[in-house]
Amino acid sequence: MTQFTVPGLSEQQGREIADLLQKQLSTYNDLHLTLKHVHWNVVGPNFIGVHEMIDPQVELVRGYADEAAERIAALGASPQGTPGAIVKDRTWDDYSVGRDTVQAHLAAVDLVYNGVIEDTRKTIERLEELDLVSQDLLIGHAAELEKFQWFVRAHLENSSGQLANEGKDTEKGAAASAR
Repeated sequence: MTQFTVPGLSEQQGREIADLLQKQLSTYNDLHLTLKHVHWNVVGPNFIGVHEMIDPQVELVRGYADEAAERIAALGASPQGTPGAIVKDRTWDDYSVGRDTVQAHLAAVDLVYNGVIEDTRKTIERLEELDLVSQDLLIGHAAELEKFQWFVRAHLENSSGQLANEGKDTEKGAAASAR
């Protein structure tokens, strides 16, 4: 880290915020690659609608990665956007579904969004004490991520409000329950 951070923060605070944002950057990089994987591997009825629904989300998440990286740099740290950084920061398993149906992928992606949103909310909570500017950035991201998860869940929900992947805690389990 350089010898400066943004005015009003100590170097120690700047480092902690940058570390939190680095994990978020790695999450976003992993998520946009996962979504693109789904885009390439989804098949079956409703293929084109889901194929086209995912690409705008890929672009939004890539933008979130850029915003997180630029905030890290503004704090005086060096953002790490490499595959190695994703693996180093990863506390989750790699996406486990290959070529599969629309319903199977959406059920698995719903679980991915659960993890991403839960982690983002924890970071937002921690940033409440440290940096409201970085917190605001992530609040905006979380709102859009939650909206996209709603789009995904609309495909998985039946008329009584039950999700096809309800109670599943693995991507493969969620995918199998939705096929």
